[in-house]
Amino acid sequence: MTPPQRRRRKPKQEPPPPPAVEGPQESAGDRPPERLYILTGEDCERAPIDLVTLIVARADPPHSAAPEQSALLRICQAPLSVAEISAYLNLPISVVTVLLTELLTAELVQARAPVVRQARADRSLLEAVMHGLQKL
Repeated sequence: MTPPQRRRRKPKQEPPPPPAVEGPQESAGDRPPERLYILTGEDCERAPIDLVTLIVARADPPHSAAPEQSALLRICQAPLSVAEISAYLNLPISVVTVLLTELLTAELVQARAPVVRQARADRSLLEAVMHGLQKL
């Protein structure tokens, strides 16, 4: 008994080449993205921020704020970690930390340590829950 023969599929047609762009007719969607050093400005000292540091906005974005800073302030109305901010804004962590350093200096955001949970629950709390369940 011989195994069935497989036949290779051939593409029907080659995809057409993209249309050539002539002259300086660039629209907003055709522009190359801004370089990250343009977003962050001069290289300066960064605040000691971890990926799990919680950031909360203290004020609305000022009119003079950059678009990235305004977006950051809008999404931080509720506490968000630096990693979440980076994911929502689609920016690298390094750029987010520079933007947050500027906002922390201007006192527009507040950085909080993450909530650390205890490794074990308090014994008195567990006993109180157990007694409450036994009374039911």
